[in-house]
Amino acid sequence: MKKILSFALAAIMLLSVALLCVSCTEPEIEEEKPILKMGTNAYFKPYEYYDGEKIVGIDAEIAAAIADYLGYKLEIVDMEFDSIITAVKGGEVDFGMAGMTITPDRLLEVDFSSSYATGVQSIIVPAGSPIKTADDLFAEGATYKVGVQLGTTGDIYATEDLGADRVTAYPNANNAVIALKNKDIDCVIIDNEPAKALVKDNEGLQILDTAYANESYAICVKKGNTELLDKINEAIVALTKDGTIKTIVGKYIK
Repeated sequence: MKKILSFALAAIMLLSVALLCVSCTEPEIEEEKPILKMGTNAYFKPYEYYDGEKIVGIDAEIAAAIADYLGYKLEIVDMEFDSIITAVKGGEVDFGMAGMTITPDRLLEVDFSSSYATGVQSIIVPAGSPIKTADDLFAEGATYKVGVQLGTTGDIYATEDLGADRVTAYPNANNAVIALKNKDIDCVIIDNEPAKALVKDNEGLQILDTAYANESYAICVKKGNTELLDKINEAIVALTKDGTIKTIVGKYIK
């Protein structure tokens, strides 16, 4: 009887050890991160654009770094540029990031973070164009037609400066460049980095040496959402200090 009990106890002990070993080797289940949604317009190379089915670029990488710093998983939602602020206000996305400049009108609708990058509004013209500088657009009697991307600062500046009758807004920069090549317009005003990519991909176009405007880019959040805004600003400071943002920008802009 004692032998039977001894065997039984030994078996139980072996089973316990085996179960303990199994539990020790089970991988830890990683805690799922909450999602942070970013609204953008992915036709603004090198800030945001498609590489296959994935949206990449300066803004996409900086946003991912911010999300990671804050303990979130980033989800990017592509939409028309002029729909981003509406989506932020309506809660469809948590923030908007698309080479967006702070303007008085936009400040009435959303709040903005600290600036994370600077940009230049440039003018694209066909080679041999009579438009040589930005001043030519304002010359007495000038009637040059200007193309812009709908809702961008290029759109805002040009419409305010030249009047709506001289400015045509297109859904994206590619459409504006097609119109320029078809001679429907005389020039395109858009951010300098996307302008470089457009000129590179379209023979016969060039960028004027003089800028139309200088500006700073920031992230927009729903008005009054100070909790998220403060977190984003904290992340921008930290990622600027450790060189992350500089490295990301340098990857796309040499």
